[in-house]
Amino acid sequence: MSNYAVLKGASYILVHTPDMVLHNGTTQTTEMVVNPDSEYLKELPNHIRSFEDAVNYAPNQVYIGNMTSDELGAMEFPWYDKKVEGKKEGKYGEIMPQDEFLGLMQICDVFDLVKLEKGFAADVKAKLAAHHLLTDEQVAILDKNEDDEAEIKRLVDEEHSEGLYNNGKLVGAVKRAHDVDVNLSAHVMLENIVSKASSVLALLNLIKVTGIDPAEVEYVVDCCEEACGDMNQRGGGNFAKAAAEVAGFVNASGSDVRGFCAGPSHALLDAASLVKAGTFKNVVVTAGGCTAKLGMNGKDHVKKGMPILEDCLGGFAVLISANDGVSPVIRNDIVGRHTVGTGSAPQNVIGSLVTDPLDKAGLKITDVDKYSPELQNPDITKPAGAGDVPEANYKMIAALGVKRGDLERKELANFVKDHGMTGWAPTQGHIPSGVPYLAFARDQILAGDIKRAMIIGKGSLFLGRMTNLFDGVSFIVEANDGKTGETAGVSEEQVKSLIGEAMRNFAESLLSE
Repeated sequence: MSNYAVLKGASYILVHTPDMVLHNGTTQTTEMVVNPDSEYLKELPNHIRSFEDAVNYAPNQVYIGNMTSDELGAMEFPWYDKKVEGKKEGKYGEIMPQDEFLGLMQICDVFDLVKLEKGFAADVKAKLAAHHLLTDEQVAILDKNEDDEAEIKRLVDEEHSEGLYNNGKLVGAVKRAHDVDVNLSAHVMLENIVSKASSVLALLNLIKVTGIDPAEVEYVVDCCEEACGDMNQRGGGNFAKAAAEVAGFVNASGSDVRGFCAGPSHALLDAASLVKAGTFKNVVVTAGGCTAKLGMNGKDHVKKGMPILEDCLGGFAVLISANDGVSPVIRNDIVGRHTVGTGSAPQNVIGSLVTDPLDKAGLKITDVDKYSPELQNPDITKPAGAGDVPEANYKMIAALGVKRGDLERKELANFVKDHGMTGWAPTQGHIPSGVPYLAFARDQILAGDIKRAMIIGKGSLFLGRMTNLFDGVSFIVEANDGKTGETAGVSEEQVKSLIGEAMRNFAESLLSE
């Protein structure tokens, strides 16, 4: 295992954005266009959660590392009507309130597009000054705000700007970056700055979680679901380098990887391969949240008398490094791929991502201790008619295991329990797809509780109207055998010695002829 990349740590952040649910989630913005007087829009404000309720929501506490999936699964379902004693900060990250995030958006904006009402900005500055991950210099950016409420309203009413709201009040605006280019419209700029800012928050938390010196990170890969560019290259990028700049990764370059929900798994494979090849020693994979998916299943939640549970942006960052002999390794030689010829049948999809790579590695389905596919929170998906997504994946894997003879039919129920997990991730598209388990997997492997886990990313390529194909990749994370480059084989000094000895022998043979 001398040259496999290792999983050094992961961070996870949530941003509670209730006003963005109302003004930026596509379910709501579409309804405003097609049915502006709908009962749903009238009733929606009555189903918005407070920040305290979002913090005290068990799945959110799992996401930032204060609870485990097992603890969540042991709770009576549903969970939205049951509070836990939550904390803003967790083992793996934090939950940020909306007002502070609007301030962070301005800190991350380098083209003066984010405008905040001066009184609101002053209040937010005082809060962000106490945030342990932001510098005084960054927080001081909020001092530049001179606009009053009337000017902010004028920007929205007359300048095609997107409003920023807090507690139902207009407190800021995002200006358009071009007067003709729709790719630089205020709507797109808001989405992109939100994604960038939430990625920055994840990167800052990654520094805290792993203790990495940001100057030691050489490359950053962003795998969110937004597109950064203009009319000449609408998806050209680069979110990765933009976020790295704010987070202080001064020696990093970077690029963006896109694959819809499967994007993070593609990006992690890229990162692990770059490290294994020796191209870089430390690579970070990161992604910010998606405003479009806020309140995505809101109609079903309101219809059933539930709060809007999709009220948080998600984000994460993962550090992939050269083998340290301790951290779990990423086996990028055990990789599942949904190929062009795989097809869309569920059995074929799972076969290509799970059983095919295991067969090549000589492993059985039961040799993987934990599977991490789409980890959507069933509290969100069940009322919307999508069922329990993680459980459905585990049942399919178990069924293939029975078909292959890896386990007996009577073991089906226990397989789901022993090799699966209760879902907890927000439905932010790319966010639930395998990666929320990485930090837990690392801890469990280091503790000796498990030996091997499979991360599975799946995506729907037909959303771009370019192909009807599905997509997906998977890889194995497993315990390190402790052998680094120096201990696994012949060291560099030994190689030099052997070459020298060979040259001397060759010279002696020539002289003796």
